[in-house]
Amino acid sequence: MEKNRSKLLYVAVGLVALLILAVIFSVFQLTSLKSEVNAARAENEQLQLTNDQLQLANEYEAINSQFAQYENQAMQMGGDTLLAKYTAAKTKVEQLLQELNSEKVKSQKRISELQSQITTLRGLLRHYIAQVDSLGKENAELKTENAEIRNQNQALSSRVQEVSRKNETLSERMTLAEKLNVTGVSLTPLRKNGKTEKNVTKAVQLMVTFTIPQNNSTPVGSKTIYLRIINPEGALLGDAGTFAFEGGNVACTAKKTIEYSGDEISGVTIYWDVNTTLTPGDYTVELFADNYRLTSRHFTLRK
Repeated sequence: MEKNRSKLLYVAVGLVALLILAVIFSVFQLTSLKSEVNAARAENEQLQLTNDQLQLANEYEAINSQFAQYENQAMQMGGDTLLAKYTAAKTKVEQLLQELNSEKVKSQKRISELQSQITTLRGLLRHYIAQVDSLGKENAELKTENAEIRNQNQALSSRVQEVSRKNETLSERMTLAEKLNVTGVSLTPLRKNGKTEKNVTKAVQLMVTFTIPQNNSTPVGSKTIYLRIINPEGALLGDAGTFAFEGGNVACTAKKTIEYSGDEISGVTIYWDVNTTLTPGDYTVELFADNYRLTSRHFTLRK
């Protein structure tokens, strides 16, 4: 008797150890997923700030290129004073862009501050160019350069969209981590007295049994679990109504509501009273909850 107790103690300790390892593994997976999401978000923010920086540089280059085409006219219109003002403004813009390029990690506050200053300077430059443009000259080369700039911006926007899609994928993985899990699913034919019936054709009930493991990521509360049993001919057994799944309504064999607190629930059973002729062969058991297909298992019941 003492030897048996020792064996049971070893088995219990082993099961507890496995459960602890499973919990640690689940927490580790969730932490890893959250870290990946945070890293992807940080990368996305940096790409967006870099995109803002590129747009500022492109705008400056476009304005400077256009002014260069009309430099002689500007001197004629405003003399050395106009050129001196433009040169001073150009120097300030270049200093601001150099500061942007020297920052390894971009900050939204700094980008906004520099953008505000460049906007002010850009207004002054455009004022000068507007005076030159009053002579009626157009710059075809600038149009080509602007098209190239748009292409560069589109390429960077594509990178930003790619990172956004990555964030969506990671979010979906975190959502899957919240899914209710089931293990140890079994399908058992029963007699009238509740005992196992080996001959499926004589069964009066079918019993589905399973365990819901501990999952700290799954929201707690009332959970309705829907059961579908498909016979060897491909027909659904029973008619316990329908449930919503992936935008449609799906018929079920039976259902059961439980209260889930995050802890393991073992020995969950759902019964279906046989009301048709059962034949030997392969039966499919499906379990659904919270708009998820929890499992799909196949069982061979014999005569």
